[in-house]
Amino acid sequence: MQKDERYPIGKYEPKPFSEAQKIEWLRDIQLLPEELERAVQTLDAAQLNTTYRDGGWTVKQLIHHVADSHMNAYIRFKLGLTELKPVIKPYEEKAWALLADNETVPVNVSLTLLHALHRRWYAAIKDLSQQDFERTVIHPEQGREMSLWLLLGLYAWHGKHHTAHIISLKERMNW
Repeated sequence: MQKDERYPIGKYEPKPFSEAQKIEWLRDIQLLPEELERAVQTLDAAQLNTTYRDGGWTVKQLIHHVADSHMNAYIRFKLGLTELKPVIKPYEEKAWALLADNETVPVNVSLTLLHALHRRWYAAIKDLSQQDFERTVIHPEQGREMSLWLLLGLYAWHGKHHTAHIISLKERMNW
C-alpha cells in the first residue's frame, strides 16, 4: 500500500487528556523548531523550491507556513487563556503562502522566528492544568468551540506533519 504523501504521519486524531499525553505534546511544541531546522539544514535553494508532492507547496513555503500557522496558534492560546470563549480569527493560509515574503525571505528567518515563538509558547502553556486546557475558543469557520487541549494536540501534530513532508521528500529524492 502506497503512503499518502499528503498525510505522511496520518491525519490528526484527538486524544483524551492525560498527563503522559500532555508531556508528549508539550515536548513536540518545544522541539519542533530544532526538528524542522534539522530537516532543511542541508537543502540548497533549488531543493527548498521543490514541492513536497505534486500540487503541494515548496519546502520554502512549508517552512513559512508553519511560522504563520504557529504565530496564529500562539495568539489563539493567549486569547483562550485570557478571555471567555473568544472568537478566533481564521486566515487564508493558501493566500498567505503566495505573498511576497514567502518568496523573498530566507527560510532561516522563519526558523529563527519559530525558535523564539515556541520558547514563548511552551513557557506560556507548560504548567497549565487540565482545567486550563478545557478552556475553549470559537472557530467561526468551523462553527464550533475548540478546547485548548484539542488545539495543543492539533498543533503538536501540525509541526510533525510538515516536518514529515520534508523528510519524506528528501527520502524520495535521495537528498
